[in-house]
Amino acid sequence: MWRLVPPKLGRLSRSLKLAALGSLLVLMVLHSPSLLASWQRNELTDRRFLQLNKCPACFGTSWCRRFLNGQVVFEAWGRLRLLDFLNVKNVYFAQYGEPREGGRRRVVLKRLGSQRELAQLDQSICKRATGRPRCDLLQAMPRTEFARLNGDVRLLTPEAVEGWSDLVHCPSQRLLDRLVRRYAETKDSGSFLLRNLKDSERMQLLLTLAFNPEPLVLQSFPSDEGWPFAKYLGACGRMVAVNYVGEELWSYFNAPWEKRVDLAWQLMEIAEQLTNNDFEFALYLLDVSFDNFAVGPRDGKVIIVDAENVLVADKRLIRQNKPENWDVWYESKFDDCDKEACLSFSKEILCARATVDHNYYAVCQNLLSRHATWRGTSGGLLHDPPSEIAKDGRLEALLDECANPKKRYGRFQAAKELREYLAQLSNNVR
Repeated sequence: MWRLVPPKLGRLSRSLKLAALGSLLVLMVLHSPSLLASWQRNELTDRRFLQLNKCPACFGTSWCRRFLNGQVVFEAWGRLRLLDFLNVKNVYFAQYGEPREGGRRRVVLKRLGSQRELAQLDQSICKRATGRPRCDLLQAMPRTEFARLNGDVRLLTPEAVEGWSDLVHCPSQRLLDRLVRRYAETKDSGSFLLRNLKDSERMQLLLTLAFNPEPLVLQSFPSDEGWPFAKYLGACGRMVAVNYVGEELWSYFNAPWEKRVDLAWQLMEIAEQLTNNDFEFALYLLDVSFDNFAVGPRDGKVIIVDAENVLVADKRLIRQNKPENWDVWYESKFDDCDKEACLSFSKEILCARATVDHNYYAVCQNLLSRHATWRGTSGGLLHDPPSEIAKDGRLEALLDECANPKKRYGRFQAAKELREYLAQLSNNVR
């Protein structure tokens, strides 16, 4: 996610916010010399800050030259390590530019996990390799499951990684070949043969797959080919760089009606594309909130910017293997919980059915309809429609049926009609 401050912090009482601000000012005064030093120093050239020393227990090295040469620099407050306690997601904004290009562009840097999660990863590797919570990761990695495919192993197979993460909850050989062939953290990409990777590259690939597979989703389903994900740029140690898309979708919650209609139509189109495409891969979004999407400032295009929790089902394999009830349409159950961004789903069913309405359900319930709640708001992205549209009632009816259908298979039809209706409204308001 792009949020630098967890949602709970945004809902603190005013007195607590003032107390936190006061404490921060005191800390800044007490640490003023180190504060100035961190402001002036480009820590993105520091191997230890990038955690390059932990490789191959890292995410890659393809962008190390750019980092170490000083071509990537933090923006403003990102330079202050004192503020890292607020950055629970370990997401930073930076500027990147090639000297010969004469300009810079904004990028997003991710550690792919919180400090606690990364520490737990280190402990897990050490315990599996040595039985102790601390160790030399360089020596430990070859003694873990991340190294069991080293040597002359030809392919990455489903049996080796099934269930390691949402991406490979039910992997097909076709999907895994795609992951290896498009793996960007090797100079010899383009081959689906695992044995063409160096041992260190294999371990990095498997660790990324297990810890946070977002980079592999972005590489395997790239924006350059029309997939609605942010563009993957590269990694150095435990720092991954992706293209900056724009402001998060949440920033448009109170945008003019015309803009919100266009964004809603795009969201439904994304749901359709990820569900039905020529590649016969269904990409199911298991974490859908306003913070997981962003909008391009120039083209207004909606892009998914948090792809950690994406389950990929191979429809071609489902039709081939024909598991029980494989051809029975699956309707996701509406979840009227009292928390934000709730979703109800069964990964096993998503992996075993050829026709599933999950993505329509997720977008309608968590983003568009009156059931959507986020940061203390309700009503969804399409709240407060113009009087003539509200009076007509069609939009509200379609949103309700898409989120919480009353008819059998009603969501499938409602999603189709909603896409068409939003397209019509979007054309009318342009």
